[in-house]
Amino acid sequence: MTPTPTPQVPAAGAVPPEDLVVMRDVSRQFDDRLVVHDVNLTVSPGTILGIIGPSGAGKTTTIRMLTGAIPQSGGEVRVLGREPRRFRRSDRERIGYMPQLFNLYADLTAGENVDFVASLFGMLFRRRRRRVREVLKVVDLWDARGRRAGQLSGGMQRRLELACALVHEPDLIILDEPTAGIDPLLRQTIWEELHRLRDRGRTLLVTTQHVAEAEECDQVALIVGGTIIALATPDDLRRSATDGDLLDIETASVVDATDLMGMEGVREVTQNGPRHFRVVVDDAGSALPNVVERLRSAGIEVESAREQRLSFDEIFAILVARHRAETGEDGTDEAADDERGERGSPDKPGADDNDRKPAAA
Repeated sequence: MTPTPTPQVPAAGAVPPEDLVVMRDVSRQFDDRLVVHDVNLTVSPGTILGIIGPSGAGKTTTIRMLTGAIPQSGGEVRVLGREPRRFRRSDRERIGYMPQLFNLYADLTAGENVDFVASLFGMLFRRRRRRVREVLKVVDLWDARGRRAGQLSGGMQRRLELACALVHEPDLIILDEPTAGIDPLLRQTIWEELHRLRDRGRTLLVTTQHVAEAEECDQVALIVGGTIIALATPDDLRRSATDGDLLDIETASVVDATDLMGMEGVREVTQNGPRHFRVVVDDAGSALPNVVERLRSAGIEVESAREQRLSFDEIFAILVARHRAETGEDGTDEAADDERGERGSPDKPGADDNDRKPAAA
């Protein structure tokens, strides 16, 4: 995983950069179904925001409101300082968008598809040729540049769509499940390119069903049933799920771990077996040596002691279960409620026409 860049502190008196994406109390309703509700999020310049959730959670509906493909039913949406429905050509030229239902030109080759999209954004020949080569290599399609898009496999077509979204090096890049159907090794290559773009000052908003990809993002929004249930950095999400840092300890003999509850910085102790327990602490770095020393001073041999980092699949499951317990929702109707929003509105069946072919405006 590429390390998150250290945020730069503005100089005294400097005005902080404006958020490129702002959503305030946003909702979207299809007929009598509310598929996205009370969404609040911001995306700062030079960062990656991941919107992560299961199929039918409202990810694509949220993205389509940001691009102006569909209007919100309520709330405020601003992208690049403007309402998406009022985008000018110059605004759209600053955005790279990869929708789920983006159709390629089947009779053009892979290289011709990317070159055509680049030409729509006014890129001159030399720069266009360089960028076509660069993005096709990133998605591992350079050797297939002469094959017609209609003859490519589904995964290769998805990678070609990503190349089209990146070719003009936009300021804001919106990618709706860019790694869907792509093998894990190539998926990592794509994320390395997204990190490179971020490090060069680009801003990215990425949706995904791959919960583990939260690690690749600077901020993560977990969305379930059209509601964002958590919005934080990956590390803060971990701490939120466990209410602190988590230590995993195993001893050589039977121990009553509840004796640790009186220690400073210890929040919770869970005994998983006679010799195995977990400890929730304020800070693992400072607490781990203290806990080990406390056990040894009591004559207890410690066989292993480490900080445990839950996988994001585990974190997601914990946060979703907690949300449903607090709201009384069971989640059984989510996919049915949101599927129409993911596919399109009643008055615009399927994807919006703007989602089907690349366009510069």
